[in-house]
Amino acid sequence: MNHFKLPAVLIGLVPASMAIAAEPAAVHIGIEQTQEAIPSSTYALPVLPTVEVLGNVGLGLSQASTSGSRTGIATRDLPASLDYVDEQTWQERGDSRMADIIGRTVGMTPLSATSYNSLSFSTRGFTGTNSVGIAEDGVRLGVASSTTPYPANSWGYERVEVLRGPASIVYGTGTVGATANVVRKQPTRETVREVLVGAGSHGSSKLGLGMGGALSDTLSYRLDAYGHYTNGEFDMARASGGKLMSTLRWQPTAALRFELLADVSDEKPARYFGTPTVNGSIVPELLGRNFNTDDSDIRIKDKRVRARAQYQVNDQLSLSNELYHFKADRYWRNIEAYRYDPAAQTITRGDYIELTHDLEQTGNRLETKLKAGAHQLVAGWEVTRAKFGYASSGFNYSTTLPVDAHYQGWDNTTSSIPRFTTQATTHNFYAEDAWSINDRWLLLAGIRRDMTDFERTDLIGTSSFEKSLTGTAWRLGLSHKLSTKTSLYGQISQGHDPVTNVLTLNLGNKPFKLTTARQIELGLKQQFAQGEWTAAVYRIEKKDIITRDPNNSQLSVQGGKQSSQGLELSTVLRLSPNWRLEGNYAFVDAQYDKLIEAGGVDRSGKRPTNVARNTANLWAHYTTHSSLGRLQASLGARAVGSRFADNANTARSAGYTVWDAALSWRPLPHSTYRLTVRNLTDKLYTYSAISSAKAAQAYPGEGRRVDLTAEFSF
Repeated sequence: MNHFKLPAVLIGLVPASMAIAAEPAAVHIGIEQTQEAIPSSTYALPVLPTVEVLGNVGLGLSQASTSGSRTGIATRDLPASLDYVDEQTWQERGDSRMADIIGRTVGMTPLSATSYNSLSFSTRGFTGTNSVGIAEDGVRLGVASSTTPYPANSWGYERVEVLRGPASIVYGTGTVGATANVVRKQPTRETVREVLVGAGSHGSSKLGLGMGGALSDTLSYRLDAYGHYTNGEFDMARASGGKLMSTLRWQPTAALRFELLADVSDEKPARYFGTPTVNGSIVPELLGRNFNTDDSDIRIKDKRVRARAQYQVNDQLSLSNELYHFKADRYWRNIEAYRYDPAAQTITRGDYIELTHDLEQTGNRLETKLKAGAHQLVAGWEVTRAKFGYASSGFNYSTTLPVDAHYQGWDNTTSSIPRFTTQATTHNFYAEDAWSINDRWLLLAGIRRDMTDFERTDLIGTSSFEKSLTGTAWRLGLSHKLSTKTSLYGQISQGHDPVTNVLTLNLGNKPFKLTTARQIELGLKQQFAQGEWTAAVYRIEKKDIITRDPNNSQLSVQGGKQSSQGLELSTVLRLSPNWRLEGNYAFVDAQYDKLIEAGGVDRSGKRPTNVARNTANLWAHYTTHSSLGRLQASLGARAVGSRFADNANTARSAGYTVWDAALSWRPLPHSTYRLTVRNLTDKLYTYSAISSAKAAQAYPGEGRRVDLTAEFSF
């Protein structure tokens, strides 16, 4: 939700049908903000009351791009594809899980279960946390063993921006598919109080509290607290958690600002790892059964502290520094792999996993920005040190029992013991230049060099080793304004991904370097009286993925190739003061160009797992006003095409379309009551699936769910 003040003298410029409304929050206008203020001496206007207008920014094309480039150019001028979702948008849709918010952007498909707090996605033909990154305020969050559980929900955040394609120039390794940057709410001088109360299906409840304001002439703050609980819709799917986010800002002068941020979160996700499948399809009679042990456990705790300083030396030069420390303690004890034998009516359970993650990450980023004529230059140095400790039991344990057996008790007698520790120190050097050649042409160029020194200490055996990983990312993009509201762009970029998570490299991965991906992308961005739309076409080629030696299929080597090409469309249309449509569509043609698996089996030409060719999202909103207040009715659809659960492309999960609805009532300017129904038809569908020798299972999508929330601000 974008708040700004519209002087009363400008009200006459707004059409009467839009300006005369019972509720100012219903006014949606297209006034473009500018950085240049009119000097007070030029016009002597009377001081008149102001009218608060809540402007829907649509696709955010007029907003400064804080996630697509560090130079701060407008999203419309950025020669790259960037999605923008603000708080108002996800509230209207009834979304609160970060996975759902990101998953509704064009081409992004969530892969982790709705009951489990982990941010894993598929986009542009690439999947998982090694290819799709998550950042908060531009800082990549620590990832260990493909686990990114934070931020789980939207409370305390004002918007999400998704940069698609190789994003290594801004965020480093592990971002070839896309990077989602989640932006926090900031301290303000004005007093802010926000309350969210909610309850819904499966005994769920949530409470959010947010506040901010001035503590003195130079101090301001922002504080957000959130808690949630649900019994879940499956056995052992109970989940609960909470978080506290805080920011203290000291601004002694207009040019100098310091901030201290401290966050803590504690989550107990559902202990549910899916349901068995046959040929990629869910077995309906087993749906809802949980084949995990009844004394299983998951605990995820995160602590984060940051200190920021920013100094505006003059109109051309600014300096900033950010020091941060993240700590995560995580524990799992579960049986996570299931295979169903229909003939014998048995379930084989494997992956008896008891493990702990002890992760600490400390970093510092020093950056300078310089405006020199037509150039906006950025240069920076970021250094991070991550320490990771890993303890586990043995996983090579399985049991086979009748389907109707009671799965009680942890029966793996292997002890959980410390296995290894790792340490990775990374230096990142980067530079960008946004050159406004003239009023119509902008050239964006950037380069980044990542250098990581890795050390693994094996606490059992003799597999300790050291290794260096290096990667160079670059981007060259050109944007052309056909008019003030329409831009064409093209870019060529290069990024890199690790072959596996850097912090869990083992001796078998030691010979491997970072994979390299190169992308070419062309696009169009346009604003018009009724809304905005964007289009992008791209091709990505990724080389040096892990394959098998063609002369010895027992050996893993680098040399495989993977590619994707596709089309992405997004739009927001304001059909009338009452009707608004939001939609996006993505087509992707992805394949392994060269991949040999165990036994010498050639998978070249096959589609990667959990990649859908077609995905789409659509929302229609109808808003009306009366003496009772503002009423909005919304209907949405999520569509995902069929996907494969294996590289052989033999186990197929059917595509699906799921309908959602939301109804909100705002009787007063600062109170909203919202009714949301997810999966209106209670459709059974597959969220994501796997099919291997030891596991054939899927995460089913969420069934019908009804939520009622009340939102207050004062």
